[in-house]
Parts: sequence; structure tokens; C-alpha cells
Amino acid sequence: MKFQVFKDGKPAEEFTLAAAYLFGADSIPLHTTEKIKFKNGIIDCKRKSCDAAGLALLWPVEGFGRFLLPTTRLPERKEPYILNVELARARLMQITLKREDWAIFEEENGIAEMANEATHLFVEALKHIKDVSRASQLADESLKKALIFSEKLASKHADVYMEARCRKKGLGRHSLGCTIDPSLMGEERYRKWLLEMFGFVTIPVSWRQIEPERGRFDCTVIDRCIELLAGRRLAICVGPLLCFEESQLPRWLPRGKWEFEKIRECAYEFVSQMVTRYSRHIHAWRLISGMNACNYFGFNFEQIIEMTRTACLAARSADTKSRKIVEILLPWGEYYAQDRETVPPLVYADMVIQSGITFDSFGLKIEIGKNEIGRQVRDLLEISSRLDYFAAVAKPVHITGVAVPSAVAIGDQECPVAGMWRRPWDQTTQSEWLDKMYRIALGKPFVNSVTYSSLADTDDLEIRESGLLARDFAPKEAFLTLAKMQKMILNR
Repeated sequence: MKFQVFKDGKPAEEFTLAAAYLFGADSIPLHTTEKIKFKNGIIDCKRKSCDAAGLALLWPVEGFGRFLLPTTRLPERKEPYILNVELARARLMQITLKREDWAIFEEENGIAEMANEATHLFVEALKHIKDVSRASQLADESLKKALIFSEKLASKHADVYMEARCRKKGLGRHSLGCTIDPSLMGEERYRKWLLEMFGFVTIPVSWRQIEPERGRFDCTVIDRCIELLAGRRLAICVGPLLCFEESQLPRWLPRGKWEFEKIRECAYEFVSQMVTRYSRHIHAWRLISGMNACNYFGFNFEQIIEMTRTACLAARSADTKSRKIVEILLPWGEYYAQDRETVPPLVYADMVIQSGITFDSFGLKIEIGKNEIGRQVRDLLEISSRLDYFAAVAKPVHITGVAVPSAVAIGDQECPVAGMWRRPWDQTTQSEWLDKMYRIALGKPFVNSVTYSSLADTDDLEIRESGLLARDFAPKEAFLTLAKMQKMILNR
């Protein structure tokens, strides 16, 4: 498959090919990422199968941002597709589907007119399809109007449903949460803002740090956090207890040395020790995180499911009252295009349920603004649509991590490779994005809570400058925005 790329009606001489991957049925990525190349104005996608496929990539939209956008699934053909046209086609199709799903057909006149203009421009692009330059320009205009309409559509749907949830008391003090940095809990200003703002706090856990040697546990950091937080009308969450990223695993558990059964035994012992020690203080456990995407030991599919079952069994044997959460990372599943030993997120969610594993909720992380698999910027309709996929998994959902930067950082967080929402990231943009994102998430009746990933900026944040507080613990605009939302929820 080939795609012509046009910029301002002319074949693109240069194009930053960021986050590109092909996908097939059910939006599942195909293992062809390394075979997508740009040269002489054309993106060439080589693959083994002749089945219809779509291309997703980071795409600039003048005056609106830079987003990871997909085409529709297209049949293979000799002549190249016009990428500008296919991106506009896919977005208009998504708008049509979501308007039907959400039963939103009549919008305010100004908004409805924008949708009609986007459609009209796309039809004109098809009429001029043989004049590729003109067709690409019309498609660019269509896509821009379609994206603006998309976000207004997503925001309207969110506002209606969040208002209904608030009216019915479906949201409360524990709906908004935050993950703390244990090393900052000794700072009085840090604790002040945390306790004044949030009713739901997550204490992160690193298996590597807590069990530096087999059978020797150092829980000093967690003990200190529990001591400072217990008895303060807080719902406390701890985790993830297990995460099979190399950086989270004990050094005494190297790859290639231990059989699966031995690794499972070690994992069971660790979860059991942690849950037993803190069960009387904890309201929720993030038991296992990212088994769909983080597979350092190369577990096969059956072993991935069995490790998930092990974490849930260990926790339930030690504590039957608290909520047990299985966390899914990177909910769009781009990682699957590069790693065959992983599992697409919805496939993993479905198999965990079908396997009869006993747990209470799924957790999802949505952290954007970095040139890393699954973290490029997406528009609000795409985020809302992806959350809707999890409405069918028959379990409540907690957004266990949200992060977006408040400043442009060099390197892997620069806009050409990480994306941009409306304008380069600053405190105002972070605040506006979070306001809309939280309304979208909390407007979903199956989403029980949203937890922000980091209260304050530090050097250790995975997405730099993404805290709600600056390094001197001064509140950013985003913190004040969430405070207003918390007040609104509590006063309904």
C-alpha cells in the first residue's frame, strides 16, 4: 500500500513519520511497523497479507494541533492513495458512527453547519480526485473542520452525561484521585494541597525496591505514607503490585534463569505479603499492571492470563473486602505492532473475564505528550471513542493514570514527534485539556474514578512537567481547574 502525502497542495518533500503503524480488523495493529517508509512524497507500507488495512500516524492539522489519526481500512492497489483524503474520510465516518451511538443528531446551528461544511468539502475533494493537488487541499480543509466538530461533539456528549451523573449523585468525593510521590510526603505544602484537594490517593509500589533480596521486604516508604494518610477520610489505593517491565522487577529475578512456575510463586508471595500487611488501611489494590503490553519474560498467552489470575488469587486470599483492579496499559494497542509476545488490550480484557478470574474493576491509563508507543497526542473524540470500547467488558473502569505536560520539553516531547493539542503545551493548554478529558471520562457511566498520575513536578516523571503543582509546590492552572470540578461534584 502506498499513500501520497501533500502539504499545501504540493507533494511533501519532507515528512516526520512518527508513531506510524498499520492495523487490520477491529483496529488490531499489524506486525509491519518497521516496513513503513517515507520517500519522494510517498509513504510506502510493505506487508505480507493482501487484506484491507488502515494506516495510523501523527498528522499535523494547521491551527488545531498534531494528532495520531487513522485512515479507514483500505484494499491494496497499485496506485497510491491520497493520504490527506483518506484521513478526512476516516474522521467523517467516525463522526457519523458516534452521532448514531450517542443519538446526537441535532446540534446548535453553528456546530451543525461546521459538520455540513466538512462533509461538503470532502465531497468536493472526491469530485476533484484526479486533480490530486486540489483534492488534497479540499481534504485538508475538511479534516480541520471535522476535527473541530469532533471535539465539540465529544464535549457536548460529556457535558450532558456528566450533568446527569452529578444530578443523580453518581459521582462523589472519591471520583477524583491522585498518585503521590512518596519521597515528597514529608513536605508540608505537598501534603496540604494533596489533602485539601483529593479524597482518593494512590501510593505507588515498586517490587524491585520493596523486595531487594528474595524474602527480605523493606516497606519503610509505604509504612510512612500509610502513617501520614490513615485516618484522614481518604480512600487509599496501593499499586501496581506487579508490573512486568524490567525496571519494576527485582534484580534477583533475571530473565532466562527462572521457570514460569517459580516466577509465579514469587509473585504470589509478594502480593500476599503486601495485601496482608496493609489490608486494614486499603480501599483498593491495583494488583497487576500492563500484562497486555509489558512482557519482559516473554510469557505466552496462557501464562499472561495465569499470572493475572495469580495476582487476583493472592490478594483475595488475604483481603476479601477491598476493590481489586487489573490495570490495562496503552489502550489503543500500538505496542502489538512491534511485539508479538503482547496481547491487544481488548483481547486481554475479554480473556481475563472469560477465564473466570475474580476481580472487581479494570484500570486504564491515558498519558499523552511523549514520543513513546501509545503516548502520542490524540484528539478528544478518539479518546472518548476508545473509552466506549470498554463499556462492553462487563466490569467497571477506573482511569488509574492521566498525564499531560504543562510545557514543551525538548527531545521526545517535542511537538513534531509527540503531538500537540491546539497549540504548544503550556499551563493553560494543560488545564483546558484536563477539564475536557475529565468530563469525557466521568461522563461515562461505567467509569468510577479518574486518578491523575503525579501531583507535583519532579525529575523522575515519565512525562516531564506533567504535575499539577510546580516544583515549588505552587498550584498550576490545571490544579485549580480540577479543584473547581471537585467542588462542583461535591455541591450537587
